[in-house]
Amino acid sequence: MKALVVYATITGNNEDVADIITEVLENQDVEVEETEITMADPADFEDVDICVVCPYTYDEGALPEEGMDFYEDLQDEELDGKVYGVAGSGDTFYGDNFCKAVDDFGKVFEETGATKGSENVHVNLAPEEDDIVKLDEFAKQLVEKAGQND
Repeated sequence: MKALVVYATITGNNEDVADIITEVLENQDVEVEETEITMADPADFEDVDICVVCPYTYDEGALPEEGMDFYEDLQDEELDGKVYGVAGSGDTFYGDNFCKAVDDFGKVFEETGATKGSENVHVNLAPEEDDIVKLDEFAKQLVEKAGQND
């Protein structure tokens, strides 16, 4: 089983989120590639079983600027048979816009025909102990769902 974990980060928080997910996936014998969003292409998801995006939410609900092309190109992908998950950080200071990019990426994945492997994970700023538990469960659910798709 293969996975691609793509992240966007300014502060390093989402790289931490991606690292946690990658480690859990690897511990379940998944071959994982982790990459920064400007170095990835949504077409790369066609070559894996599990697709993960870890975006941050900028300002009042904006997607990461460096991830806009990736986001737009993802809308053109057909990912039937793939399992996806979205987890990322935001700041609760922004209220209703907290982690909006996570949910926006989730909606686009739904439109690609991919199967949702786990509920979206919203992390306030840097991942803390309870977030790590959620991310562990998130990654395990993705593997379980991908195993059902085989």
